[in-house]
Amino acid sequence: MSLTAPRAAASESLALTAEQIEQFDRDGYLILRNRIPADLVARLRAASERWIADGQETASDAGSDPDYNFASRPDGPLLFRVNYLHAKRERASLELLGSPEVLEIARSLAGPDFVPTYESLVFKAEGDGAAIEWHQDAVHPRTRRIFNVDVYLDASRKGAGALRVAPGSQRGPVEICQLRDEYGWDAPGVVQVEMEPGDLLVHDVMVVHGSEPTHDNPLRRTIYFEFRAAEQIEAEGPWDAEWIERRLRLVPLALREWQRTHPGETGFHWDVAERYAPAVSDEVDEELKVIHGVHNAGSYCSAGSVPLSA
Repeated sequence: MSLTAPRAAASESLALTAEQIEQFDRDGYLILRNRIPADLVARLRAASERWIADGQETASDAGSDPDYNFASRPDGPLLFRVNYLHAKRERASLELLGSPEVLEIARSLAGPDFVPTYESLVFKAEGDGAAIEWHQDAVHPRTRRIFNVDVYLDASRKGAGALRVAPGSQRGPVEICQLRDEYGWDAPGVVQVEMEPGDLLVHDVMVVHGSEPTHDNPLRRTIYFEFRAAEQIEAEGPWDAEWIERRLRLVPLALREWQRTHPGETGFHWDVAERYAPAVSDEVDEELKVIHGVHNAGSYCSAGSVPLSA
């Protein structure tokens, strides 16, 4: 199935190199600097302001809407994550999904039959950043790669709540409580990842990561897109073929939105297998939110912890 013009050199140059893929498989994460154009970052920042404002309006009934996740604070709930971004009235997240900057990564690591499985905004509020405790997003048999593309909208600094990653920890389940109790935030080999707006961090869903709470920090926002191969979901779940097909409908909509905002430019060529090629209806709003229903279990210490890809 061909959804755009033949693959252009500009898009192809964004594919991961063999060395980058080897580094990702070894360490469980990969940093790509200055990947997202500044104008798209600006649109995403503006969109995030509306997503956050809409979520904050639900604070009086925090926990009732799974689209918004809150941390508990003495003076009330604190919003820190927004889910199902594409269905939140702003099209910038769909443009981002359809960008060659993101989709060439998806194809490099999952093959052409990649499925966009999750999309969320996670942020540390100004002056009060909720901790993301040590965790593995999802534990799975590792027959194929499952990964997140993390798009940074703000700078992230060491000592100020930057993401901490344990390189190589993706190879199997980790006893998170033992890690936390023995080392706190400073386990051997852990690195703090400094990022700039427009940088990407690609991370394996089983790599151990987290970030400490912050109390004197600027706003820091990150968009997370998770991808899996369609064949892997078919074989291992947790979703069925109908769910896969519905999630795949997001891709042509995203390609269309990217093309709308980049007229005359050659975008990503999606060479998805014919058996996965989705039929797309004209009811765009109905296509933009596909409820997960079930999730792969992650590895956490606290029952109150919330996975980045929930």
